[in-house]
Amino acid sequence: MAKIQRALLSVSDKTGLVPLAQALIQAGVDLISTGGTAKTLREAGLKVTDLSAYTGFPEMMDGRVKTLHPKIHGGLLYIRGNEKHEASAKSHQIEPIDLVVVNLYPFEETVARPGVTLPEAIENIDIGGPSMLRSAAKNHESVTVVVDPEDYAEVAGQISETGETTPTLRRKLAAKVFARTAAYDAAIAAHLTRAFEPAAPAALPAALSLNVPRAQALRYGENPHQSAALYGRFHEYFKQLHGKELSYNNILDLTAAAGLMTEFAHDVPTLAILKHTNPCGVGQGADLRAAWDRAFATDKQAPFGGIIAVNRALNPACAEAIAEIFSEFIIAPDFHADALALLQKKKNLRLLKVLKNPLDARPWDVRSTGADSFLLQERDLRKTGADNLKIVTRRQPTAEELETMLFGWRIVKHVKSNAIVYAGAGRTLGIGAGQMSRVDASRIAVWKAGEAGLSLKGSVVCSDAFFPFPDGLIAAAEAGATAAIQPGGSVRDAEVIAAADERNLAMAFTGIRHFRH
Repeated sequence: MAKIQRALLSVSDKTGLVPLAQALIQAGVDLISTGGTAKTLREAGLKVTDLSAYTGFPEMMDGRVKTLHPKIHGGLLYIRGNEKHEASAKSHQIEPIDLVVVNLYPFEETVARPGVTLPEAIENIDIGGPSMLRSAAKNHESVTVVVDPEDYAEVAGQISETGETTPTLRRKLAAKVFARTAAYDAAIAAHLTRAFEPAAPAALPAALSLNVPRAQALRYGENPHQSAALYGRFHEYFKQLHGKELSYNNILDLTAAAGLMTEFAHDVPTLAILKHTNPCGVGQGADLRAAWDRAFATDKQAPFGGIIAVNRALNPACAEAIAEIFSEFIIAPDFHADALALLQKKKNLRLLKVLKNPLDARPWDVRSTGADSFLLQERDLRKTGADNLKIVTRRQPTAEELETMLFGWRIVKHVKSNAIVYAGAGRTLGIGAGQMSRVDASRIAVWKAGEAGLSLKGSVVCSDAFFPFPDGLIAAAEAGATAAIQPGGSVRDAEVIAAADERNLAMAFTGIRHFRH
């Protein structure tokens, strides 16, 4: 490759632009630029040629047409050393452009803003930028193309030393360009699909693109022998305030904890303790300290090395109680200064602040099947209120039982199936998770309550799916439950209802199942 003589710079994100341009000028590179980029360079005292002067054609239509010109794309695409291409370039007075530095209109950031309109979104669809990037990337044997400010230093360093870039770097940068433009187009397609089909905001796309940038490398995956990394915009939703870097398992637990807390975002002070993505205790109270006491009382063994999530700023009294056991991390909307100072004394405790609701980001869940295929589904965001319940037993639930039903139902939704939760007023009493049999899940929940010294007398039993046989409900009644909430829908519903009536239980059907695999 010949020495780089001419560069075209056109960026929305001006991060690192001026130092890069200074290095290029020192290396003898001529700069061509557009609108705001040219203005920034001139304000820094750098010499730059306006794109319109270079092409001899003015920018028009509010800047929609400026870089779509043969002198630009011809200068990027013609194959150096190809006699026919060289002759065409000479005949049409097309000069080579050896370096392109472009980042795109901030479409993703624009549509992430609350209340963004469709015209605003459309105006932030970049046309010229992706076109230049693709032209330059296609001809990467001769052209260096940069889409990420993170790469400016390496590119400037090579040009400063040798006047050119290495083939290895150009190939890496070209691949990065196509990854970026693919992700950009996917974001546009996803947003427009939702915008054009307002009646079906969670409509599944005809094609799935998972082209997202790597946010950070992780030490390892679920186990030390598995490599792992985190991708996407995770750090826009969570800010780590203290502790060592998050692990793969930490991030899974964090996601589960944040999802559970969205159920109680506007509720009374609520605290949840999770382990391996499962709630092992949830409590509510007049303040977070009271909520902690109730959550911790559910299971005093599982919380060791667990995750704690709260629905309001963590105060010093609650922080003091939490500090008495070892926890992996605490997630909260905020931390009182004294609570933060206290917890930061614990070296291995991670503290995370929720910047915005992670469930607002996308309406879908994505999983890999391990067979070069993916599963995509709408997230389980269904809410259930008293008006959604169908009381199917002779006895109606008391006001307290009804409130406890709805409290426990929000929790069992986040427990791995088969899932059973025994709940009392504003607290969990026993949780059975991830069992092959619903009866076994109930037995474990009863056993855990017994281990904790908690009575299930007068409790509500919550089941994420229907009781397929009366035995599960009978076992709950024998444990002390006086009310039950479940989806219903079993072919033996009549038998289950009869068993409840025989034991004077009140039972509600939700009509909604919450399997969690």
